[in-house]
Amino acid sequence: MRLLACLALPLVLAVPASAQTDTDVTAEDRLVHEQMLVIDTHLDVPARWDDGEWDFGELHRYEWDGSQTDLPRMAAGGLDGGFFVIYTSQGEVTPEGFRAARDAALVRLAAIHRVLGENRDRIGLALDAEDAVRMHAEGRRFGFISIENSWPLGEDLSLLETFHRLGVRMAGPVHSRTNQLADSTTGEARWNGFSPLGRRWVAEMNRLGMIVDGSHSSDAVFDQMLELSRAPIVLSHSGPKAIFDHPRNIDDARMRRLARAGGVMFINSVFLVPYDGSPERDAINDRHENWERLDADERRRLLRDRAALDARRPYTTADFDLFMRSLLHAIAVMGVDHVGLGADWDGGGGVIGMEDVSLLPRITARLRREGFSEADIAKIMGGNLLRVLRRVEAVAAAAD
Repeated sequence: MRLLACLALPLVLAVPASAQTDTDVTAEDRLVHEQMLVIDTHLDVPARWDDGEWDFGELHRYEWDGSQTDLPRMAAGGLDGGFFVIYTSQGEVTPEGFRAARDAALVRLAAIHRVLGENRDRIGLALDAEDAVRMHAEGRRFGFISIENSWPLGEDLSLLETFHRLGVRMAGPVHSRTNQLADSTTGEARWNGFSPLGRRWVAEMNRLGMIVDGSHSSDAVFDQMLELSRAPIVLSHSGPKAIFDHPRNIDDARMRRLARAGGVMFINSVFLVPYDGSPERDAINDRHENWERLDADERRRLLRDRAALDARRPYTTADFDLFMRSLLHAIAVMGVDHVGLGADWDGGGGVIGMEDVSLLPRITARLRREGFSEADIAKIMGGNLLRVLRRVEAVAAAAD
């Protein structure tokens, strides 16, 4: 993905050898981390799955193909599960655009089901909070499904029930451009929040028992979500403006309002610093997307070219310490009951020193050093997500 549009393709970080380490994680840190139920709310790796060529069950290397999530690395990083994303790049808000988006979303959804099915001994589809708890106890990983950008619904909200029946349990109304449902934080203020259809979208999400996700939504949409939703809402991959003043990040006052409403902000590893979005960087990323089809000489040339570009103009200076500053700021503002992990893996996320999901134990180790109890760390790692999901399920059941 191009970071400025926040799409869902890899952006390869400059990774100094010294950063590719978790030597600050002790054996005790790792044991504590492994005993927790660890969830990330925004995994964009399904963008690689449509054609069936990229094997989620095999170990990949970040420095080779830019990927950040696969089953071996989930095991290495103690990542028990998360939300696998149906992402659709925003296009025209027309009947033709709606049909094309719907079909693309269904293809992505089918790919998620296929990949989970191919690896059913190691990971299963989760439909509710108890599924996640049960699979964790069985020693399997679990995958929820989410929709990033509800543009594929067009003007027919009955499709939301179709996606729900096919396993989707969280959705956001919008992505990088304003659509028929809502204004984007990086798009035009067409509706001054939700459109009339978007307001009905919130009601239908509550009825079905799906988590309402405000990441990518404008501040006005966020405010209206809090007013309209009968269940807690989340920000599946967002960060504090106090760390980096970007439209995709959120101010402290809104963070506090989200906490008071019982919601959770899952901390992104993007939008911590300005990024290199140059044409040269785009060209390097395009070549990385085709890693599996490159021969040995082409791969060597690509790695040399990337190293040369990184030396002249690093993709990012964001490192693990800055990510932790963002996480700790959110905890200070909102409290441990309202913060979680949503790093945007395989969608532009990752920082120097935490390049893929195998390095997640560093977060637990740092939180322990900061004096947080194991119970509070467990909330951040996954407990807060399960609490919100159970509440969303209860609101939907009470309305039946």
